[in-house]
Amino acid sequence: MPFANCWEEDLMTTSPPRPRRSPEPQEPARESSSSPAVLVAVKRIFGSENGDYFLILGATMFLVVFGLVMVLSSSAVESFKATDDFFTGFLRQAMFALLGIPIMLIAARMPAVFWRRWAGIAMLVAVSLQFLVVATNLGIEHNGNRNWILLGTFSFQPSELVKVALVVWLGVILAKKLEVLDDWRQLIRPIGLVTAVAIGLVLIGGDLGTAIILVAIVLGSLFFAGVRLRILAVPTLVMAVAALGMAMSGGSRQDRILAWQSGCTSDASYNGLCWQTLHGWWALASGGVFGVGLGNSKAKWSWLPEADNDFIFAIIGEELGLLGAIVVLALFVVLAIGFIRVIRSSRDPIAKITVSAVLVWIVVQAFVNIAVVLGLLPVLGVPLPLISAGGSALVTTLLAIGIVLSYARQPVPDRMQR
Repeated sequence: MPFANCWEEDLMTTSPPRPRRSPEPQEPARESSSSPAVLVAVKRIFGSENGDYFLILGATMFLVVFGLVMVLSSSAVESFKATDDFFTGFLRQAMFALLGIPIMLIAARMPAVFWRRWAGIAMLVAVSLQFLVVATNLGIEHNGNRNWILLGTFSFQPSELVKVALVVWLGVILAKKLEVLDDWRQLIRPIGLVTAVAIGLVLIGGDLGTAIILVAIVLGSLFFAGVRLRILAVPTLVMAVAALGMAMSGGSRQDRILAWQSGCTSDASYNGLCWQTLHGWWALASGGVFGVGLGNSKAKWSWLPEADNDFIFAIIGEELGLLGAIVVLALFVVLAIGFIRVIRSSRDPIAKITVSAVLVWIVVQAFVNIAVVLGLLPVLGVPLPLISAGGSALVTTLLAIGIVLSYARQPVPDRMQR
């Protein structure tokens, strides 16, 4: 028994210790282990973007948000008159912004070969839709212009799609003709024919303002592609004569231009064709340097037609003053600088020409809109890009900026692809 007891005591002293139970992982440890995965995911999404990408994206988002605020302010009165709801116009514009921003971001992720492959088809579809506007009962007339198409309960402006298709298509075609840009006959086939058909269909619908923007896109693309000014002089003169003939062909458009030339000084012009121009001036003048305050405009109380669209810059000047107007101009300058940086840094001729075309589109359209409000041009019905109310214009402009962002992106480094 003593020996047995000793043996049992020896077993008890020499038996290996029980393994300790590992502590359960704490919640903070799980969070810290997941954070590297989140960082990797963010780097995979934004690792290929450079400063130009974020400069353009930031300026665009500021303009869109600023536009939504101004649409809410400028459209509240007319929305309440039409629907007993102050927010109808704003909610409609916000819906298009929520549609256009994802479209822009998706377009920004597309490779360059995607735009080259679909440029011709996009141009064909856009021109075909514009043909349906002027040649079938699907077209809708608004404010004297037949530039809308109705498909079921959905309506939009195909002329805005023509802008997007044109900038992409011109980039592809002109890049193929870089060696023959001095031969005007090479430019006529197919550039001259296709653009003449597209612009002609828009003019048939009576939309002179959009036609002017399309002409600017074509001429700007040719210039940035390297076409000499002596070759550009002839088509510029032809288009100018055609636009002037269209404007002076009679009807309300001719009357508006003649009233604008007279300086809107007669009583008849005050009560008629110059009503919109004069009230736009008075709205700007009443704003002063600091404005009357956001939401405090008097012109939007049915005094200024299209206060949330073509003449929204007048409401900006009235409510936010000269400082607010300068902020808008500064944002467009920042956006243009971003485009120019992409043009200078890109080695792809298609990217250079396409981004140049979008640059001309947005800058010229903003200039025309502001010039109309200031009285430097007659009323043309051109919206302020990214700010004015209008779903078709907003979505297509965001799509065009998305195309620019796709060209602004740098190739993803090998280490980011692993």
